[in-house]
Amino acid sequence: MVRTIAASMALMASALVVPQVAHAESKAEATDAIPMPELTIYHLEGRRSERVVWLMEELGLPYKLEYVRGDLFASMAKVRSLGHEMPMVPTVVIGDQILVESGAIIQTIQNRYAPGKLAPARDSKFYAEHLMWMHFAEGSLAARLFSDYRAWRTTPPTVRSRFVDSEAVVQYSENYLAKNPWFGGPEFSSADIMMMFPLNVATGLNLVDEKKFPNIAAWKEKIRARPAYKRMLAAARPDGMIGNLPPVSQRPPSERK
Repeated sequence: MVRTIAASMALMASALVVPQVAHAESKAEATDAIPMPELTIYHLEGRRSERVVWLMEELGLPYKLEYVRGDLFASMAKVRSLGHEMPMVPTVVIGDQILVESGAIIQTIQNRYAPGKLAPARDSKFYAEHLMWMHFAEGSLAARLFSDYRAWRTTPPTVRSRFVDSEAVVQYSENYLAKNPWFGGPEFSSADIMMMFPLNVATGLNLVDEKKFPNIAAWKEKIRARPAYKRMLAAARPDGMIGNLPPVSQRPPSERK
């Protein structure tokens, strides 16, 4: 009986050790960068593919940029030549894998090739907020902006929406920046890379009045001063915006009060 109890205790002790080893391995997995294969970004000037170029510049990682300067149709032809069933930008080829969706591409690059960089620590209270803004940028902000843009271009609005509209999603962003210097907390992160495009759309297409959002305006100025952002512009938008969409002529009257 004594030997049976001792054996049982030994088995229990060994069972306790296994999760600790596994935890150590998973922790190492989360912090060790994987060697990065050749990475090619298929790009259209002034579009979401700028995010991936900017990320690579911030991280100092090598990349190849494919586009035809000043010709959106020729640049898009390069994307279609890949034969992928979803021709869109950004399209990124990493090794032999073709990926779309800027948020997923950015998180893949960070998690595999630059773990721990441009993101709060996972045990930080800001990690969840950083991740929220990473997804809010497209899932709520850009989706609402372009929906309003299409509607307001054909039928100029006369009143604010009783639900969520462009001003509401931009105001939510403004309120966060009133309490935090960056999206996702005290440090610049990939959430800021994700948020720049839709917030430029909001003001550039006249969907909101930029003067009503001073925190966003100040945040944009900090972004424009970053060396990596300037390098991105030089590489990915050397002639400024190409093929601009026309701004809306009218916003809901209450926005202009």
